[in-house]
Amino acid sequence: MDNYNNLSTNKKYNVIFICHGNICRSPMAEFIFRHLATEMGLEDDFEISSAAVSYEEEGNGIYPYAADTLSRHSIPFGRHRAHRITRQEYDDADLVIVMDSSNMRLIQRITGDCSKVHKLLEYTVMEQDEVAGYETVTNPDEVPDVADPWYTGNFEKAYSDIFRGCRALLYALLKSRKSHHC
Repeated sequence: MDNYNNLSTNKKYNVIFICHGNICRSPMAEFIFRHLATEMGLEDDFEISSAAVSYEEEGNGIYPYAADTLSRHSIPFGRHRAHRITRQEYDDADLVIVMDSSNMRLIQRITGDCSKVHKLLEYTVMEQDEVAGYETVTNPDEVPDVADPWYTGNFEKAYSDIFRGCRALLYALLKSRKSHHC
């Protein structure tokens, strides 16, 4: 993971969340991560956004069941318009977080690069391994996917996985900042 040390550089750390259509999982992750960062007083440290790996839902808002799930958990969200990730967005991002292995493969096709791409649930695995710290997982295929609620219909399960992943990601970034801070 790149060193997160924005407090000393005054540059926001740019995190973009990716899913297939950018109407369910990635906007949920965007709003959950923003909420968690705000609760910790870190909202000014991050540039947080989301995008898709397809054009299928281009221009659509957050899926109503995803919005309802966020509302039930008191996660604030605003207007959202689905779009496919651009090369510029990828280049500007410090960290690109995908929801599943398919997203990982499609990002590779779109950008030709996966050097800053990680699966969201990778951070839940790292969170559990205090001895090894928060180093990246050797085999990303061993990290579970966030199941797509568009197909499963289980928005609560998706919310739970995304919340755990976002919380673990935020803690990993904070730990990285503290360990590299002078």
